[in-house]
Amino acid sequence: MLRHSAAIGADLPPDEAVVVDAPDAALRTALTSATEGDHDPSRELLAATREHTQWELRDGYVSRLAEAALHNPGWLDAWLAESPEDPDAALVRAGLCIDRAWEMRTAERAKHVSRDQFRAFFALLEDAAPVIGRAAELNPADPVPWRIALTHARGSQAPRDVFDEYWAQALSRDPHHYGCHAAALQYLCAKWWGSHEEMFGFAETAADTAPPGSKLHALPLSAALEYVVVSPSPSPGTPAGPDPYAPRVAAAVARALDLSAAYEPGSHEAAGFRNHLALMLLRTERWDEALDAFRSIGVHATKYPWGYFGDDPRQEFLETRSGVRIHVATRTPFFGRPPQPRTAPATTRVWTPGAPCAVAIAAARPADVAQAALMCGVSLRTAPATATHTYVEAVPEARPAKRSVLSTEDPLTTAADNFTTGEKWPTLVLRRMPERCGLTLFLKGRPLATHEWNATAPAPDHATVTATAEALSRAFALADPRPLTHILRSTGNPARHQSDLLAALSLPPLPPGFGDRPEVLDTLPDARVLTRRGLLAGMRSTMRTEDGEHPPAPDSYEPRPPSWWLLRILGLLLFTAAAVHAWSAPDSRPLRTTTATLASLYTAARLTSAWRQRRRARCAAAPAPK
Repeated sequence: MLRHSAAIGADLPPDEAVVVDAPDAALRTALTSATEGDHDPSRELLAATREHTQWELRDGYVSRLAEAALHNPGWLDAWLAESPEDPDAALVRAGLCIDRAWEMRTAERAKHVSRDQFRAFFALLEDAAPVIGRAAELNPADPVPWRIALTHARGSQAPRDVFDEYWAQALSRDPHHYGCHAAALQYLCAKWWGSHEEMFGFAETAADTAPPGSKLHALPLSAALEYVVVSPSPSPGTPAGPDPYAPRVAAAVARALDLSAAYEPGSHEAAGFRNHLALMLLRTERWDEALDAFRSIGVHATKYPWGYFGDDPRQEFLETRSGVRIHVATRTPFFGRPPQPRTAPATTRVWTPGAPCAVAIAAARPADVAQAALMCGVSLRTAPATATHTYVEAVPEARPAKRSVLSTEDPLTTAADNFTTGEKWPTLVLRRMPERCGLTLFLKGRPLATHEWNATAPAPDHATVTATAEALSRAFALADPRPLTHILRSTGNPARHQSDLLAALSLPPLPPGFGDRPEVLDTLPDARVLTRRGLLAGMRSTMRTEDGEHPPAPDSYEPRPPSWWLLRILGLLLFTAAAVHAWSAPDSRPLRTTTATLASLYTAARLTSAWRQRRRARCAAAPAPK
């Protein structure tokens, strides 16, 4: 694993670039404006999908806008007040009513939902019925209201004839609409109102009749995932035997692989079923193909299926991807060649505008940070921010350390976790991407708090933000955490909120150019690079470097006096003679021969290394030819 881990999956996008359910540019603009109370971009966006009958795109947009209105409904209320007969506003309102009901019920199994929650859930669904009907009346050709109606039927325990009527209405408007098929599949699965047999039959029929390239060819994969991952375990007393649905699961995976090959790597449109495909491949221990699936996903993780395994889908995605890399590396013979990607990987990772950037602010002097970071396994650049604070950033390396290559965090966060261990000063790691800014607070090697401002997401939970504000105020000795709470709950302009937080904590401002280029400390006065060291070299530097000094680079050359060369040459001759005598003696002893040989080899290696450093230093100091 250690031999091949750096090479296997090296063409995958860095962990910090992965985003869950990233919106496209048009939806991002609409969501950002909605959080600021402006509904005009949302109105224009949905009107265009209605005029051009882009029902699949419209369905995705409506779902995201309804989610945005769940915690910030003011912009939708203003839109409805201004245009009560607007079919697009009515459709978002219908989706919002369903979201409110399911938020009350939660995604837990029925046995974990209280009676009061169920009572409120059914009451909200009853109120939603006329709203959905009104959305369908205002735009009769639209299948999206019927997708919402199918979800309503599942939650309200509607009888089969009602479901059949809704399904017929959806089918008559768009016989290949993926959203309606996915909603119907949920109604027909065993955990709701159908069975495994009915679910698989429905999905396979839809795929068989779908046009080439349609995402409906991945519907059997959704059924397979429902059966393998989500469905309850067999009841006690079920007779053991071969799985009757195993061939259908295998066929669904094969069909999804063929569909994935029809899309470009990194396709935003194919991200949904590709995330399902990656999970199903690793569930069947097809590790090489699972790694290829993660390559095709690129940066586009999705909330499901990873949300089934924890509260943080992004972290679940990253940890699963790292686990697949470990499995592939472990299964590769030590002297074997790692499996090559089926898709052509990028030859180099070139930073592009909009890629993630990270910088840390440590409440310590640069020399103190450098002393603490000698064994962090990452090359760092430090620069003084104030007399008592230091900027820190990771320096890109062509060949990163093997102990950090499988980390699911960005290099700077990994380093901060290491160099704050045992130290009393806090460090704030700040990250920036378009529309998103984040932070992680480290103290004594522990991440005490994390936060992210997202221009396209609703305001975060108040209790969580309050806990983060209190942790920040304690770490930086701030008396009142309430101003921090207000800044953390702000939405709309993540970069400004990030800067406001630093000012409220009395920390230095972010360095100029942060977010516009990857390395922003190289132009600051007194910026210095702390070159990555191996574990043993880091320990030696820790013991040799005086406190308050920035350690020199491990390959820096110090001229050695003649006595150093004389002693080691004499030692080499002595140890070599002893080794030759020990090996040639009739009564040679293993301990004596091994000790003399190792001493000779070690001395030779030291002399060779010193001679090479001397030659490099002379070449560097020689004047350039005219």
